Amino acid sequence: MTSGVDTAFTGSVAQCYERYMVPLIFEPSAVDLARRVARAAPGRVLELAAGTGVVTRQLAAMLDASTGIVATDLNPAMIEEAARVGTARAVEWRQADAMQLPFGDASFDAVVCQFGVMFFPDKRQAFAEARRVLRPGGLFAFNAWGPIADNEFADAVTNGLATVFPQDPPRFMARTPHGYHDAALIRQHLAAAGFARPPEIETVAFTSRAASPRVAALAYCGGTPLRGEIEARDPHGLERATQAAEAELARRFGAGAIEGRMEALVVTVSA
Repeated sequence: MTSGVDTAFTGSVAQCYERYMVPLIFEPSAVDLARRVARAAPGRVLELAAGTGVVTRQLAAMLDASTGIVATDLNPAMIEEAARVGTARAVEWRQADAMQLPFGDASFDAVVCQFGVMFFPDKRQAFAEARRVLRPGGLFAFNAWGPIADNEFADAVTNGLATVFPQDPPRFMARTPHGYHDAALIRQHLAAAGFARPPEIETVAFTSRAASPRVAALAYCGGTPLRGEIEARDPHGLERATQAAEAELARRFGAGAIEGRMEALVVTVSA
């Protein structure tokens, strides 16, 4: 991950992320990604940017009990929250930088990363590290969000915040989570990292659901680095910004339970 507000998942943010963001946008794709890894029947799996463990929990449930799982994240608060929530069976939790993995060469059969690659400051270097720790023929599976215009809740929240800060709108969602969706560039980075085989890149759509616009607004404004961007502009403005995001979500999707389209690229490649 990068430095500054783009990685500011600390303290209550990690708890808000787990409580709101995970069910809102991460659970459907976590099932999809874990199934892809499970089909490869790996003996040892490394997860990068595990966050609060939504994919880890799926891997622990789907993979054979003999499969070792090492789940890592750069941010200690996220790992602590993941360990607190727990998994169906034992998992090794490690703080680790995807740019410089503390593991030996060819030590994993699969490397998996859900919605983390967008944060890596040097994608080629991070992919090279994944390639290094994979055994020959091992699987690297990851996903990345599509353009923000194709991810309706994120787009609505971004537009809502622009009404509060018109001179300097928070653009974290467009800049980082939704900023790495060029399939040609992904292929280029993987090739430069040493993956000789061409990757499979699939566009997958999911549905994001929230009990109310308020829940979705709380998720994005309180459970992502958007919170840091908001508070950098107005240290006391989090609630005002959340209300603006809520209003835009309600305007677009209604006042009750809401649904929105999500779109992501799913990438699988063999070492």
